[in-house]
Amino acid sequence: MKNEKHSNPLLSAESLASFGPVDIETLARNMGRAVEEGGKALAAYLRPREDGRVKSDISEEVADAVNSIGHLAQYWLSDPQRALQAQTSLASGFMSLWASSLQRMAGEDAKPVAEPDPKDARFRDPEWSQNQYFDLLKQAYLITSRWAEKLVHDADGLEPRMRHKADFYVRQVSAAISPSNFIATNPSLIRDTLAENGENLVRGLEMLKEDIDAGEGELKIRQSDTSKFEVGVNLATTPGKVVFRNATMELLQYTPTTSSVLKRPILICPPWINKFYVLDLTPEKSFIKWCVDQGLTVFVISWVNPDEKQRNKGFFEYMKEGPIAALDEIGKITGEKEVSAIGYCVGGTLLAVTLAWLAAKGDTRITSATLFATQVDFEKAGDLKVFADEDHIQWIEKMMAEHGYFPGSKMAAAFNMLRSQELIWPYLVNNYMRGKQPTPFDLLYWNADATRMPEKNHSFYLRNCYLENNLTRGRMVVGDETLDLKKVTIPIYELATREDHIAPPNSVFTGAQAFGGPVRYVLSGSGHIAGVVNPPARKKYQYWLGGPPTGRYEDWLEAATEHPGSWWPDWLTWLKKQAPEEVPADKRKPGGRRKPLGDAPGSYVRVKS
Repeated sequence: MKNEKHSNPLLSAESLASFGPVDIETLARNMGRAVEEGGKALAAYLRPREDGRVKSDISEEVADAVNSIGHLAQYWLSDPQRALQAQTSLASGFMSLWASSLQRMAGEDAKPVAEPDPKDARFRDPEWSQNQYFDLLKQAYLITSRWAEKLVHDADGLEPRMRHKADFYVRQVSAAISPSNFIATNPSLIRDTLAENGENLVRGLEMLKEDIDAGEGELKIRQSDTSKFEVGVNLATTPGKVVFRNATMELLQYTPTTSSVLKRPILICPPWINKFYVLDLTPEKSFIKWCVDQGLTVFVISWVNPDEKQRNKGFFEYMKEGPIAALDEIGKITGEKEVSAIGYCVGGTLLAVTLAWLAAKGDTRITSATLFATQVDFEKAGDLKVFADEDHIQWIEKMMAEHGYFPGSKMAAAFNMLRSQELIWPYLVNNYMRGKQPTPFDLLYWNADATRMPEKNHSFYLRNCYLENNLTRGRMVVGDETLDLKKVTIPIYELATREDHIAPPNSVFTGAQAFGGPVRYVLSGSGHIAGVVNPPARKKYQYWLGGPPTGRYEDWLEAATEHPGSWWPDWLTWLKKQAPEEVPADKRKPGGRRKPLGDAPGSYVRVKS
């Protein structure tokens, strides 16, 4: 039967009319303005390179991608039978697409050869299916990208590290070449451009120039409307004081809101690759405020945003001047000899290192620990290992040697690449082609508030953790101690998040088995941030409990029990069982008898990279 709905030729007058009326004179004028703004954006990119402010470029990263994909191509082309198999597979897909397209042009029903994942937001516009031109582009892209990903999946003879890198870069290229990313091949972009007579492109290129200027010659993609947020005003507003400061961190203590508090205080050690206020966003999302409201005495480390003065501070200095110094101060302020500690991401890795170091010294001040999305075993560390082979680390070390630190923008870009289809390309399209400001989003504002990493610390971390995996192998040396996690026998609450791209849950599961004491392994829904920052009142996501982390992660997960909502109450119950004794809250005035140095969130967190 003929299908009249599909009988129009490609890009017919009817299809073009659906994009709306066009004012040719205004469109032409705006195209000229867009070219002018594009020239300004290009100048903003070139100027810091011409005057020497920006010396590095992306040649090393491009070379690594080309080399990795080249190894994949060599694997398939080195065997004529394999090469023929690969070519036949792709040709078969396009032959089927051509046959389907001919059927559709004849007005007949034709089943799509390739359909996007229902969750893929790139192709939700009806024109991607109703218009033959765009449907053909969409299916050709899906056939090609899936074929390339299958080449990686089937490259069994490729060295595992190279195969992993090829897989990562193939996914990056696949995300980049999507027809949804270009004006001429995206129906909604064509519609917007014609409807606005090109005004969207003028705005977008103005924003592009602004974002290159903000990145001092590098594109700093805006993911949130930054004008709507300010740290200490509507972010990081939980009342508290700065009670200690050294060259590496400020120690914050929060004001009690209950009549009594748990006798044993808690110390939170956040990652230094981001700022601590991910745990103190708006009051409704703040883990710190929730803890205070549950009757906990909360201390938090706020790391310095380092510059060249901190270049020689390594893991040992961060441990001594971070959690160890914080323990000393907490003892002086509260008089307590026992502390519960929390570590998040690399802050959790540092906490685990600290626990092993303290165990070696016979120091028992930390009596229970909680690790949020923390790796101590890096064998299954996921896509970040792409950036941690010997060649890449040497390139990073060369870059750091210029200024004494690793730029926060580089780390932010690496994290964004882990989810480029969500954190890069939608913003490039929305900001610079549609000309729309991103909506205000506290979490993405925090994500863009990047920090630098000291040269010695970052090099130690990359080599000892990602490259050599020394901590769980008993080969990491910090200060004067060779660390052994089996000597850490205190109770540990180990939280992993199911969709984590930074600390994959199976990697966290493997690391949880390295400790010598009881571990409560808990798996939260969502990812590295949303799976942790999940207040009970929001009633979002879920968590799984399945007993101690033994055996294989997949077997543990299959047998685990799912619980609705946030894991926070489960953690609080666990924490209170460790030490249920309470004291009057008036004994926990921030700073104790000493005068505080200022109000929370302090000064270090306000320093921009």
